[in-house]
Amino acid sequence: MQLAIPQAPRRVPLSKVPGAIARLVRVAAVGLGLMAMLGAGAGALGRFVVEEQDFLSRAQELEGQLAALTLPPRGEREGAEATLEVLYAVGEVRYSASGVRTHAEYAEGLGPGARVLLLVDPRVPDRPREAGYVRSRAKTLGLVPWGLGLGALVGVGLFVRELRRTLRAELEPLRKGMLVWLTPEGPLPESRREVLFPASYWKQDQKHPVRARLRPGRAPVRNGDKVLAAVLSSLPGQARVIDEELARTLGWVR
Repeated sequence: MQLAIPQAPRRVPLSKVPGAIARLVRVAAVGLGLMAMLGAGAGALGRFVVEEQDFLSRAQELEGQLAALTLPPRGEREGAEATLEVLYAVGEVRYSASGVRTHAEYAEGLGPGARVLLLVDPRVPDRPREAGYVRSRAKTLGLVPWGLGLGALVGVGLFVRELRRTLRAELEPLRKGMLVWLTPEGPLPESRREVLFPASYWKQDQKHPVRARLRPGRAPVRNGDKVLAAVLSSLPGQARVIDEELARTLGWVR
């Protein structure tokens, strides 16, 4: 095989690099799928925040009486929750409710008969909430929209960066890379997937070890036991092996 490879920078369209578009589509599909999953989770969290805000805007503040409580073990109460059973009245109707959540550190100071401040939604009067617990959590939920916005920006940034990284890995070594003859450290592995193998090349009497990448099922351009590859100074330790099909597609063969 006689090679006629132009000097860098070389014109290498993405459409002429076999497998590059398919790889880019796979990365884009995975990225969009992950973003869709994150978007669904963010939507559910956003709906929960809106529901909590609606509850606070409708709720009435009432005083209830503690009937019983359930606390976690003494050594596990910091930051934990307790549940209360309370008695209260909405107008002339008296209610009893259990499973009312509150902070364990607050509940351990209560006893049967203690007064407990409750928030009650007039639409659902049989589901009261402990006022201090709800209001302290509301302060944290107020930060959720900012967190969602920041998370969306980070997600889009990571997606764009991964697309650029994939494009760069496919094209930059071929466009701007230095072409070298690599010496593999052993026989090239046979695989139906992309092959990565250790190799090295010499430049200015200095040996440079690299991890070389070869497309699956392709025969590399050889010179004896050496294979042709492109290396890029901005991607140290990496090499893109030039296979015979790629060389012909790019017009690098006489």
